[in-house]
Amino acid sequence: MTTQPLAKQAYGKIIQMILSGALTPGDALQEAKLGEALEMSRTPVREAIKRIEAEGLVSQDGRFLRVRLLSSEEVEEIFFLRQVLESYCARHASAVAPTILDGLETRIRHLQQSGPGEDDEQRQVDDEFHRTIALSTGSETMAAMIEDLRRRTCMFDHTQVPDRFLKSCDEHLAMIAALRDDRGDEAGRMMADHIVHARDAVLAKLEQFPERTDEG
Repeated sequence: MTTQPLAKQAYGKIIQMILSGALTPGDALQEAKLGEALEMSRTPVREAIKRIEAEGLVSQDGRFLRVRLLSSEEVEEIFFLRQVLESYCARHASAVAPTILDGLETRIRHLQQSGPGEDDEQRQVDDEFHRTIALSTGSETMAAMIEDLRRRTCMFDHTQVPDRFLKSCDEHLAMIAALRDDRGDEAGRMMADHIVHARDAVLAKLEQFPERTDEG
């Protein structure tokens, strides 16, 4: 049995501990201690911590990785930058090949029918959709910037903001339809709205934990 499913479970549980305040800013993420709390071996916990580090939710302090939280101000900034960049990309994405749009639509409709599932299919489809739109500009730099910005809030997936799952699928499909019809300006407006909706869901999630202390 691979450690990937266990690592994903560990990741989800640690994220929930951070959001709920069970782990507070400044707390060290220690493999042995977390493994004991989660009743898991150190290997999946180590993999989960690496993922959390890549997403910017910890900071290095000597030999320790310590918890940090996104502040509401950081969230606003991240989504503002995404809105500017990704709406621009969507306006200029009408050249995306119909076969690529067809493939994305098929995968999104499958998610609508079967749900996000236990694996990372929902995240993979979401990443692929936004990456396709970003790369349509031909700018690797812009695509890399968007990917980095998205990574910083990717912990807010369907497990954290479940109400966004089906709505996000509908919004993706609407943008695909606009791109098929060469309605780039409309696709750009849809993307801007899509990102605002995601931002608002993240901010609402953060507001569920008023006792937490934001630290950068």
